[in-house]
Amino acid sequence: MAQRAQRPARFRRFGQHFVRLGSGGLQLARKEPLTLATALLAALALLGFLLIANAMAEGSTQSLDARLVLLLRHADNPRTPVGPPWLAEAMRDVSALGSTTVLALLLASVFGYLMIQRRRAAAWTVLWTTASGLLVSRLLKLVFTRERPDVELHLARVVGYGFPSGHSMQSAVAFLTLAAMLARMTPGWRGRLFVLGMAMFLTVLVGTSRVFLGVHYPTDVVAGWAAGLAWALICWLALTRRP
Repeated sequence: MAQRAQRPARFRRFGQHFVRLGSGGLQLARKEPLTLATALLAALALLGFLLIANAMAEGSTQSLDARLVLLLRHADNPRTPVGPPWLAEAMRDVSALGSTTVLALLLASVFGYLMIQRRRAAAWTVLWTTASGLLVSRLLKLVFTRERPDVELHLARVVGYGFPSGHSMQSAVAFLTLAAMLARMTPGWRGRLFVLGMAMFLTVLVGTSRVFLGVHYPTDVVAGWAAGLAWALICWLALTRRP
């Protein structure tokens, strides 16, 4: 009789263990397609960066880059940008969104808030991803050592090499990382789509402003976007594989 009484309890424990394994398998099955899609997108972004870098190193993009920059200037006076006078000032303001100073202030605020909310893993994820992205951006500039457009075209003060665009890469890493984290906390697909869309819009706006200000060639900016996207996705994959 005692053995018969123990059998239902064993069966119940076995059933509970089986249900836990099944739910874990379903979660893994749901996660794997997203992981594979993220890895594929990261690989495509990295491939795009390498193709642009190779074309730039061979000099095949220089003439097109120069023409595109000059399209944003008056033909009779290349120092004067097209559009109303306030547009140049607005572009300087937009460009500042991708500067190291502004991004550092933004990320410090986010890091402090997440630490106060006891979301330490999220806080360190934001800090590590963006800080490493900034370091990679600086290293890539030293590797390619591409000169910026003619200094007479500059509408903003800049230093260092031009490829890839540091503002474009930094803003891509920072905005996309923050958007991905915020999207996980946002209910409904419309809210998530809006968050990710705004992050991409701001990233594109920052990069475009750098070309308008004459401090970067278009390929510098596109390479910065590709490298920033690839780095943000690679960091996301590395962190999500942690136990």
